[in-house]
Order: sequence, then structure tokens, then C-alpha cells
Amino acid sequence: MDTQHGAELCFPQLFNTSCKKPAAPLSQIWLFQILMPPVSLLTVVLNLLVIISISHFRQLHTPTNILLLSLAVTDFLVGFMFMPGEILRNTACWFLGQLTCSLYNYVSFTVTFVSVGDVVLISFDRYVAICDPLHYPTRITDRRVKLCVCLCWLCSVFYCYFIVGNDLIQPGSYYSCYGECIIFVGFIAGVVDLVLSFIVPVSVIIVLYMRVFVVAVSQARAMRSHVTAVTLQLSVSRTPKKSELKAARTLGVLVAVFLICFCPYYCVSLLGEELLNSASASIVFCLFYFNSFLNPLIYAMFYPWFRKAVKLIVTLQILQPGSCEVSML
Repeated sequence: MDTQHGAELCFPQLFNTSCKKPAAPLSQIWLFQILMPPVSLLTVVLNLLVIISISHFRQLHTPTNILLLSLAVTDFLVGFMFMPGEILRNTACWFLGQLTCSLYNYVSFTVTFVSVGDVVLISFDRYVAICDPLHYPTRITDRRVKLCVCLCWLCSVFYCYFIVGNDLIQPGSYYSCYGECIIFVGFIAGVVDLVLSFIVPVSVIIVLYMRVFVVAVSQARAMRSHVTAVTLQLSVSRTPKKSELKAARTLGVLVAVFLICFCPYYCVSLLGEELLNSASASIVFCLFYFNSFLNPLIYAMFYPWFRKAVKLIVTLQILQPGSCEVSML
């Protein structure tokens, strides 16, 4: 009987402090042991292709693509670290230690906050490109965008230390037993995180893209109307390029998919610590992580330059001298 009881523990030598081995239902077994591993691998490969494409080909070094590059880095980290981490947390005992768990949660919060910041920056980029196209080249420059991306990463590092820093200082102080890895956020930190990571950025994203949508529709109608030659000339001079409108639609799909995957994640986290660390919440977290797999598929569907770049990468043509100067647009 003792042997059977010990076999159910993560660390049989610690009868009083060891957690029991997780007993996942069939649905979770399918999700974490069958579906998640190949999705994790594809997420790493696809986002690595995005990173190589934008980094290597000089013609792709545009302000918008710099933002997509930052987002691809966060998506790569999700596929490389957090999808395997969720598989481990939900199907086996956490054998990597309490400090590693604390670091895992801290980096997870940081990458999530950077993702939100990148999507806000993408929304603002499209807002200026569509609503103020004449000033876009002077307001949205490569240097300013790189500075914003660096500030986004730096602020996320310090901000997330405020949210989960106590767990880094005292690893394992909130755990009930050895072999588990949970997320603990205090009440005040949780309220601040709710406002800064969810309410404010989602509101900004929705408002900016509603404005972009209204302006894009009105400009499309104006270009179709052709009322007078003078009106048409003024309209063309003040309206964004057709390529900018297409980019706005593509990135609009990207933002919409992000919100669909992101909102359930935060809705669950608002319902309390117990539900936040429950098995059902892990499925919602996986939906948020699944967004990292969908983003490069959106690029492949809507961006010809990405498909061309992938072909050059797969065929190893990027190893040829001068390949970074190849025309991609």
C-alpha cells in the first residue's frame, strides 16, 4: 500500500511535502501530449523564418516590419519555451526546481507584455499610415520604431518584476508542495496588471483600428466616386497608398486574431488564483499561445514577400553573396 501511494507522488522520498503526479483528463492528454508538441515545433520554425526574412533582406527593413520582427521574437519564445513548459506543467511533475519555475513565470509575463506592446505599436503605425499619410515618412522612421521596440522590451522587464518579483526573491514561498509550478499575483499587482496589460492596451487597439477602418472605408468610397477632376486630385494627394490600405487590412486580421486569443486569457486570470492555476485555465492559456502559431500563417497568406523569402531560405539561396539586396517587394 505504501509503495502504491509513493508511486503517485512526484518525489516519493518526500512523503509529507511532495505533490501528487497530475492526473489529466482525456481532453488534456490530447491537447498537451498530441496536439501541442507539433504546434510548438511549427511555431518555432515558422517564426524563425520570419525573423531570418526580415533580418536578412535589406528591403524588408521597414518600420512596420521592425514591429513584426519584435512580435516574431516573442512568438518564437512562446513556441521554444512556454508551449513545452505548459506541456510539462500539465502532464508531469515540475522537476526543474522552484527557482526555474519562478524564472519561467517571470519571462512568461514579460513576453506576454511585450506582445501586447507590439500590437499597440502596430495599431498606431497603421493609424498614422492611413489617417495621416503625408506625415508618415517623417513621423514613423526606422530609428524611432527601433527606439520604441527597445523601450517596450525594457519597460516590460521592469514592469513584470513588479508583478511577480516577490516570487523571484523567495522562490517557492507560495507553493503548497514540491513538484508544482504555479503563478501567484498579489491583489494590488493584479489590479495594476489588469489595467496596464488588458484594459488600457485593448481599448487603445480597438479605438485606433476603428478610426483606421472608418478612414479606409471613406477613402475607398472617395476613390470610386470620381466626382470631379479637382476632387479626385485632392483625394489622391491626401489618401494613403493602395499598398498601405492592403497592409492595414492584413494587420487588421493580425490584431483581430490577437484579441480573440488574448481576451479569454485575461478573463480567466480575473476570476481568481485558484482558477488561474486550474487545469481548465491551462487550455485558455494554450489558446493565447496558439496565437504565436497563427501569426506567421497570416504573413504567409497575405504577404508575398514572406513566401518569396521562405523560398530563398529553404533553397539556401540566402547564402549566396549579395542575397540581402534581392528585391522582395
